Amino acid sequence: MNKLICILVIFFPVVVFAQQPWFKSSQFGYSWQIVGNADFAADASDYLSFKISPSGQPYVAFPDCDNSWRASVMKYDGNSWVNVGNAGFSSAKVGFPCLAFSPSDSMPYIAFINYSGSNRGGMSVMKFNGSRKWIDLKINGYIGDLISLAVSPSGEPYLAFRDFDIWGDSSERISVIKIIGTDWMYVGNPYFSPWKINFTSIAFSPSGQPYVAFGDSGKFNKATVMQFNGTNWVTVGSADFSAGWTSDIGLAFNPIDGQPYVAYEDGGNSIKATVMKLNGNNWENVGKAGFSAGKAYFTSLAFDPTGQPYVAYEDGANSFKATVMKFDGSSWVNVGNAGFSANVVSSTCLAINMQGEPYVAYRDEANNLGIIVMRYGSNAGIGELTSSGISIYPNPAHDNITIETSFTLSQVQLSISNLDGKQLITRQITQPKTQIDISNLPNGVYFVRLTNDETVEVGKFVKQ
Repeated sequence: MNKLICILVIFFPVVVFAQQPWFKSSQFGYSWQIVGNADFAADASDYLSFKISPSGQPYVAFPDCDNSWRASVMKYDGNSWVNVGNAGFSSAKVGFPCLAFSPSDSMPYIAFINYSGSNRGGMSVMKFNGSRKWIDLKINGYIGDLISLAVSPSGEPYLAFRDFDIWGDSSERISVIKIIGTDWMYVGNPYFSPWKINFTSIAFSPSGQPYVAFGDSGKFNKATVMQFNGTNWVTVGSADFSAGWTSDIGLAFNPIDGQPYVAYEDGGNSIKATVMKLNGNNWENVGKAGFSAGKAYFTSLAFDPTGQPYVAYEDGANSFKATVMKFDGSSWVNVGNAGFSANVVSSTCLAINMQGEPYVAYRDEANNLGIIVMRYGSNAGIGELTSSGISIYPNPAHDNITIETSFTLSQVQLSISNLDGKQLITRQITQPKTQIDISNLPNGVYFVRLTNDETVEVGKFVKQ
């Protein structure tokens, strides 16, 4: 079953925030919460794409039933989901939408397959012009499917796809094209995979090199990753490195060490979720292979700003509801409850914002097949980055942080805790500006809490 792979890696530093007391039912009152209105795109297609923009706004793209299955993109404006440009802006019915953002100007791009109209069977890439119009970048002469989209550091869209431009032995192999001026051209040789492929995922390394991951049909759909070295596409590590067949393969780069990771449904491990990373010239498992409790569908991979990998999926062990797990350095652990969605889901897509908070978008199989986006965060509410009496800098930090507060300094207690709620540093403070040595803390995200008899102020920083 063909499914869209949605991946996001955020490289931006964490933004400090503080709020009124919200330490409730779980660690710091954290839980999975619906972002905006639920089921905001009724009868959505089984395929959607979800990303968070460089400015921190969640975006979702989907074939829009209310507009004859044409492409629509919506974003969350802090209160509700609103259209980006016109709803149903494509010229005809589409499938397999894929979103990406330009690092150079933060504008969204969308790619999709044309299911009807004059370009039926072809592929399209469009860019939003910043007002209300989506501009067609007009791909002509290329036919394919299993698309994935990424934008280079210099702002050029790259499209990876299973290429049907020619028939015979080379058909259905992977190709990558990019736009130069107004013309699309192949990146390196076309049809460069050794065999026919199943699924594609494209991403750029921190140094700006394009990489692709795919399932190799000639080798029982095992995973292979290749990179473009400026002249040719070459295999990264060994080819066909997964234990068995793969599906929903996704590629992303760790923002801290720059290493490529892949996540997929693992046919070699009972169709559970597996994540692997490149270690030198070899691909190795991240934690246990097949770490999910049961079968995992629509696997989606992302990193938080500290380099911690997360995976979202439709969870066969929890009534096919949504589950998110993260790797804590030794094992994969649930983020909140497993199977946290209210109903059965499909097309799970994961993204992580600048504050290190995971978001999951999915199609709700029980309520008009609408789209729901959920965020794992504080019970203070979505997007409440309120003004605060606490300031933390530098952020990210390495050895020391400085904490400034507008508190009335009478019996103020300071504590620094990790994401699991464990207090690692505590002390009383008596000055409006305090320096704290954090050199012994592991890299990660931490909370600073200042409390007195009446109020609580909370800030957040990253140790790198």
